[in-house]
Amino acid sequence: MWDVYKKGFKSYLQLEKSLADNSVEAYLRDIDKLSQYLLISSSKKNPGEIKLKELQDFIKWVTELGMTGSSQARIISGIKAFYKYCLLEKITEADPTALLEAPKLKRTLPDVLSFHEIDTIIAQIDLSKPEGGRNKAILETMYSCGLRVSETVNLKISQLYLDVGFIRVIGKGDKERLVPIGSSAVHYINIYKNEIRIHMQPKPGNDDTLFLNNRGKKLSRVMIFLIIKELVRKAGIKKTVSPHTFRHSFATHLVEGGADLRAVQEMLGHESITTTEIYTHLDREYLRKTLEKFHPAFR
Repeated sequence: MWDVYKKGFKSYLQLEKSLADNSVEAYLRDIDKLSQYLLISSSKKNPGEIKLKELQDFIKWVTELGMTGSSQARIISGIKAFYKYCLLEKITEADPTALLEAPKLKRTLPDVLSFHEIDTIIAQIDLSKPEGGRNKAILETMYSCGLRVSETVNLKISQLYLDVGFIRVIGKGDKERLVPIGSSAVHYINIYKNEIRIHMQPKPGNDDTLFLNNRGKKLSRVMIFLIIKELVRKAGIKKTVSPHTFRHSFATHLVEGGADLRAVQEMLGHESITTTEIYTHLDREYLRKTLEKFHPAFR
């Protein structure tokens, strides 16, 4: 019975809202869950007959299925979008989602490391071992460039433009961005690349991978977690530290220093602060000057 409404909603999302296919599918899944619930509860109501109480009962049902608060919020967002469409198409005269509340999500901010704490962690690396030189290059690069752990392990030699102080990063959704890299990170990458990695035999398919494990393969994300965990233990730092802590600290230090938020977002590979800034492309030299002025490692 709801299929005709779903079809219309799909067209609305694609044509009027110009949403990507995966976003459209996510919204449709939310409405599928609602229609499944109505079927289970033997309700034959169409969207125009649904009241707030039924939607609240649906959210309660979803909660009892064990869905997380973020999943519930996602579903409510989908239902609210559906009823915006219903109002536009005069399928319903009133919006039953107007008072439908999303669960309160607890947002815990990750710990931030001070520049001194990052220095202390990196100082625990044993540079007498080959993996020490590699690990130093990894951590210096992660903090200098604010990289995600996945971006770090996937970094290619062909993406390094160290002579001009930039690296090309492939981020989420295969989006590329150019990020300035500090002289300290450049120094340790060159030591690793020219004095340590050169003696390794990369496994097939890993010739261009920058950071290799002792078997000549790309490092795993878990390995980076373990390396950092051990260094933090040695440094005696009690904060919860993960690879993401270096990225979060990179951004926090820049923002606290007064850096332009758009520049920071560009370097992190995030969507812009507002929709009007999504297509803002900042001059590369401006990014470099922002880092040199505000990032401790560049001073």
